[in-house]
Amino acid sequence: MTADTVQAGGIDIKLSHTGKVLFPGDNITKGDLVAYYQRAAEAMLPWLRDRPVAMRRYPDGITAQGIFQKNVPHYFPDWITRAEVPKQGGSLQQVICDKPATVVYLANQACIEFHAFLSRLDRIDDPDQVIFDLDPPDANRFGDVRTIALRLRQLLEDELGLATFVKTTGGKGLHVHVPLNAQANFDTARQFALDVAALLAARNPDLATTEQRRDKRGDLLYLDVMRNSYAQLAVAPYSVRARPGAPVATPLNWDEVNDKLHPGQFTITTVPDRISDLGRSGDPWAGMGRRGSGLTRARERLRRLAA
Repeated sequence: MTADTVQAGGIDIKLSHTGKVLFPGDNITKGDLVAYYQRAAEAMLPWLRDRPVAMRRYPDGITAQGIFQKNVPHYFPDWITRAEVPKQGGSLQQVICDKPATVVYLANQACIEFHAFLSRLDRIDDPDQVIFDLDPPDANRFGDVRTIALRLRQLLEDELGLATFVKTTGGKGLHVHVPLNAQANFDTARQFALDVAALLAARNPDLATTEQRRDKRGDLLYLDVMRNSYAQLAVAPYSVRARPGAPVATPLNWDEVNDKLHPGQFTITTVPDRISDLGRSGDPWAGMGRRGSGLTRARERLRRLAA
């Protein structure tokens, strides 16, 4: 190997233009991005494996126009796993990140952000998680995000009997994930999420809303559940975001959702050490795949609460 070649999982990957600056305000290069994903790949794979991935690429850096790419380009190497994913009127051939080398190769393609399906290939129409995107009107309202996240957790866990997991988005808010057993289709999962969000907003009218139109939300936090549809995507755990500072979408322990948490504290420079530390202290999302629930009992409990 040379300085222009790296190895991941026994596969050599030839790098190009590693000195290209992708984050001008932070002087973060494509080489830095590749190095981050080399370290993060193993932590990412459990949340990417068997899920179609869309790539948000920025060949000329985050201040230039990016490329949101779902279809696999013809020049990608044969060792990259692909899957035919149905869409209206046809299908797409999308990347499946099932090995560290795929993550590193995509980073060398200036893929800054990884976005993944909420369902797996074996049950592509049936999600194995529901996601709540807590989106404040601006970053200064992150205190409201923490408050609503904890109240949402209480509703989902204590009142509806579901497991919950939380991560930063790399943006202004938090994502709360509920693992499912992939026995309900997207329509059922989305309606459940809508009903949960409606009840939470009704309980917290001074903090949160389900209003989709931005101009009607005022200064309220938006409880966004519209990602819970077929072929919609969520930013993957440990994905970098194409924003100043190179923030990272980062899985958390619930006890980290406190007044010390702020949306920009996990970045391309700090997360590798956090991942290393998790090897000793334990992954915040450990066991998520084994805690998937059905929605029948939770929907009935929710119906009684709403009544």
